[in-house]
Amino acid sequence: MKISIGITIGIVVIVALAVILAGNYSSDEINQNKIRVAFFPNIGHAVPIVGLENGIFENGIGQQIQIETKLFDSGPQVIESMFAGSIDIAYVGPGPVINGFLKSDGNDIKILAGAASGGASFIVKSDSELDSIENFDGKRIASPQISNSQDVSLRHYLASNGLKPIEKGGTVFVLNISNPDIYTLFAKGDIDGAWVSEPWATMLVQELDGVRLFNEEKLWPNEQFASVLLIARTNYIENNPEIIHNWIKSHEEAVLWINSNPDKSKSMFSDFLLGYMGKSLPPEIIDESFSNLTITDDPIKNSVFTFAERADSLGYLGRSGYNLDGIFYNVDLKADLELTQLNG
Repeated sequence: MKISIGITIGIVVIVALAVILAGNYSSDEINQNKIRVAFFPNIGHAVPIVGLENGIFENGIGQQIQIETKLFDSGPQVIESMFAGSIDIAYVGPGPVINGFLKSDGNDIKILAGAASGGASFIVKSDSELDSIENFDGKRIASPQISNSQDVSLRHYLASNGLKPIEKGGTVFVLNISNPDIYTLFAKGDIDGAWVSEPWATMLVQELDGVRLFNEEKLWPNEQFASVLLIARTNYIENNPEIIHNWIKSHEEAVLWINSNPDKSKSMFSDFLLGYMGKSLPPEIIDESFSNLTITDDPIKNSVFTFAERADSLGYLGRSGYNLDGIFYNVDLKADLELTQLNG
């Protein structure tokens, strides 16, 4: 199955229409023979990209089930689309997943598996002097949309070093802008650094002479943290257990295939970019980007809980505390598709 590029057009319109229609119809009733999956055109999302490109998911869930793919550039957009009922499953970072789970009082979103660990870096201009924390005052540092995973990590890094963003009475300018805009501003010299995922991090290094100050995993225990998770709407899981069962099996198969066939996986990712953007990335960027992450189905649960603690310390999770009980679904593939909720 080749991923259709037509899905990228009109995402905002799709979401708006879904909000209107959700009040009149159950999307699960309308889409009983369809699964709508969201992901990003990033290397960290290699599992859905490669798994769809080489037919693993299509073969795994059966020809009778239509796979509809939708591409996004930020996790919060994905979560809002899930709330609107226009997305059934998605690949997204832990920050938006946690926010979405809590926003729905733990009712609408569940984590089914991991998809990637690592793959984010702090890239700085060569003349920024950001190699020393004493030089951060007045600097302009970018990350994607506010409350997304890189934003949480950047702001936590600043706080752990005694720094605050300007809006909190501090001295560091934190800009939340899209990855393409980060690239443009970095090229112009309008920002001093950026906390971004692959392949954007490597693009800033190889194409714009940025310096990789560090890979984010260096800040984590065992150098592992969940950077991409497979999630699903709770209603869709409950109403379509066989589809979900088969998707998870295919997801695990795709993880194994990618790790066993790194060169073919890189080639498939390149083909995907060519179809999606009309051009691909140089092989050396794809090679280095893949080397900076680990494709895994392990959700690395402790890191998800740590993300929540950090987001809460930043004021992203409200003022009344938070509870992540039930955020992980216990998927038992050997028990007749039985999906039982994990407490705690």
